[in-house]
Amino acid sequence: MLQHKLLKPVTAGTAFVAVLALGMSVVSTTGRAANDNNGAQDEKRMIEIGLAIAASDGIQLNMAGKDPDMVGLGSYLINVSGDCNGCHSSGPEAQYTPQGNPYLLKPPNGPFGGVKKINPATYLGGGFDFGAFPSPGGTVHIVSRNLTPGKSGMPAGDLTLSQFTRILRTGVDLDNAHPNCTLSTNPPITTNCLLGLPPFNPPGVPPFDGSKLQVMPWPAFQNMTDRQIAAMYVFISAIPCLEGGPGQTPGRCN
Repeated sequence: MLQHKLLKPVTAGTAFVAVLALGMSVVSTTGRAANDNNGAQDEKRMIEIGLAIAASDGIQLNMAGKDPDMVGLGSYLINVSGDCNGCHSSGPEAQYTPQGNPYLLKPPNGPFGGVKKINPATYLGGGFDFGAFPSPGGTVHIVSRNLTPGKSGMPAGDLTLSQFTRILRTGVDLDNAHPNCTLSTNPPITTNCLLGLPPFNPPGVPPFDGSKLQVMPWPAFQNMTDRQIAAMYVFISAIPCLEGGPGQTPGRCN
């Protein structure tokens, strides 16, 4: 809100012209100018932190043809803001190296050496089992996907940027891994499916949307800017390929 504290009365038009002439912006109630460039400086620092994290963790980035700023920003969003590796590694015990696991005790009672370090052998390779979801016989387990790029250089099963953006914006499961159970299709879907649609809707079981990813926090990611999503995509495209992960065929890295 503009706070007027002038030495002499001026018209609104005069004040507006004065602002333009001096190159000044409206002063907020905190006393900071709206064009003080803090946003640009914050992103610059995010880029620096993102690149430093990748280097300190020993992630061998493929920077060929990639904008270093986008790689650094993507690293920050994935490793700091999003903690994507917390879900897209094979599990908490494998997310960090033993000496780099901050959840463990320090010597003499534990192996943590005092500096956190992720495990490059499992980094964003997927495979974490979140347990059984409401399904016939409890057979459906949600398992995190392998996000690392394959032979094509595109991440998470050769996703294009458009597909990656769509997933983060809408949560759509492009693999259709666990659709809703139903008898209305031909053939009927009665296995490897989520409960929720009649007649598979037992009391107390909510109507899960089998077309959506049920664990990934896409409702939060969908509010990110196009640039931020693109930066995440570029960073994932730069990390080393890992074998394994649900739905991935052997030899995806060769």
